[in-house]
Amino acid sequence: MSPDISTNVGPITLERPTMLASGILGISLDVFGRLYKEGAGALVTKSLSKEPWDGYPNPTIVGLKNGYLNAVGLSNPGAPYFANMLSQNKTVPIIVSLVGSIPEDFVFMIKQFENVKVLGYELNLSCPHVEKVGLEVGDDPELVHAIIKSVKQTSKVPVLAKVGLGSSDYLETVRTACESGIDGITAINTLRAMAIDVETARPILSHKIGGLSGPPIKPVAVRCVYEISSKFDIPVIGCGGISTWDDAIEFLLAGASAVQIGSAVGEKWTGVFSEINNGISKYMEKKNYRKLSEMVGIAKKF
Repeated sequence: MSPDISTNVGPITLERPTMLASGILGISLDVFGRLYKEGAGALVTKSLSKEPWDGYPNPTIVGLKNGYLNAVGLSNPGAPYFANMLSQNKTVPIIVSLVGSIPEDFVFMIKQFENVKVLGYELNLSCPHVEKVGLEVGDDPELVHAIIKSVKQTSKVPVLAKVGLGSSDYLETVRTACESGIDGITAINTLRAMAIDVETARPILSHKIGGLSGPPIKPVAVRCVYEISSKFDIPVIGCGGISTWDDAIEFLLAGASAVQIGSAVGEKWTGVFSEINNGISKYMEKKNYRKLSEMVGIAKKF
């Protein structure tokens, strides 16, 4: 009998432990459907705001030797627009990523999705390159508490918080989120970084500062998952630089119950999910694990 790779992230049940990370793709239901059939256990949308945002002008993405640097600016058509689109969804497990600056923003957005099929919400408390949202919110414990309490009182489905490394101790953000009733933590978001054109001596991104993603941030993300799962009794989703099955295994051993894949989707497209799922299954067979939960957090024993 093949190992059971299904997993639970708190109240969220996934057939497979690999998820699409927020931001790498847009909000196309057709694309989400294709990725689900190709092995993704759930799809996290691009972060949505209360009203449409245009984002930053080009250039917004820089391809690096080993990863990406982006400052798209959270461009999106707004939560009400996508809620209307989502009314067509019947089977695909979609987690809606939300971004805002005050509790009322999030409450308004969640109310837009009351009558459509949503697996959960992921609160983006860690975007590194948009002012007045993201890291500025995540670095304010009182605001994090107010947002999560308001969201939990409004939402009928589980709520995750995506954290990153800002100007304050990210573990305090996690602590506040746990005390406020969050159902799970996604760690981590992209890291603040920049690139400069040596010919023109100008920053390449129009916003100058962007978010670094891809393999270079994986060791940092693994460390964060390990620390969070060691200090708090909260389900964790690992995110950051995962492109192979052994990358995913590292996060699981560190304490993650599932993983999100972003930059690697741009490199390998749909095949990355089935490839990683199959690798996890073969690893479990080799190590005699019957259920994925049996190996979650094993590295913390040493």
